[in-house]
Amino acid sequence: MALTAEEIEGFVTDGFVRIPEAFPRSVADECRGVLWRETGLDPDDPATWTRPVVRLGGYGGGPFAKAVSTPRLHEAFDALVGAGRWVPRDGLGTFPIRFPHPDDPGDAGWHMDAGWIPEGQEAGRVSLRSRGRALLMLFLFSDVDADSAPTRVKVGSHLDVPAFLAGAGEDGKEMFALCREMDAAGLLDAPGRPSATATGEAGDVYLCHPFLIHAAQPHHGTVPRFIAQPPLVPAGELDPDRRDGSPVERAVRLGLSGNA
Repeated sequence: MALTAEEIEGFVTDGFVRIPEAFPRSVADECRGVLWRETGLDPDDPATWTRPVVRLGGYGGGPFAKAVSTPRLHEAFDALVGAGRWVPRDGLGTFPIRFPHPDDPGDAGWHMDAGWIPEGQEAGRVSLRSRGRALLMLFLFSDVDADSAPTRVKVGSHLDVPAFLAGAGEDGKEMFALCREMDAAGLLDAPGRPSATATGEAGDVYLCHPFLIHAAQPHHGTVPRFIAQPPLVPAGELDPDRRDGSPVERAVRLGLSGNA
């Protein structure tokens, strides 16, 4: 089994779970080689690392498809979202590559990711049924320690979000407006929610609830950090009232209950 019963229940209450060795380190190394070439920078010459973060677009096929398609990951998707309730991926989304740099990266605020962007609009939206996003995923393509800009997460913060979306209907709320609303309520960086960091080794994957509040941070180490953060797309929308609800749906229900 990709996840134990204890890990699944931890996902419901904490909002994330780490899958060690979710894909082979050799695949991570191959992908990282492709990404270094795409940056145009020299991995052996820190003088070429002139920006704190470089973002590369989505990559699919080849080693990227292998990374996201392992049996271990598919079993974990089934366990958290439900068999037949997610769409297989052939690749990965944007790669934010973070470099050791004294400048503020400018993108290190607490937030949650949008589920979809309506046609003709630029701002993403979030709905109670999490249209467009069954999971937030963090794929580690390099070793990530405490100094190399690990993604920060607010433990249990996904349980604070449903109450803000309950009356918003199918269209939900614009992501930044929702973040401002939660910030005004003292819940975006809630002092009562401890922070954790997504550290680990190349090949590890963090599977996170789509409502989990998270943030980037500056890189204080020596080795550039490579991760991908694609969504797992649902086949349809989540249903918090489903009798055989998935752990993702049970977490939404827990948040709505006021007992989180």
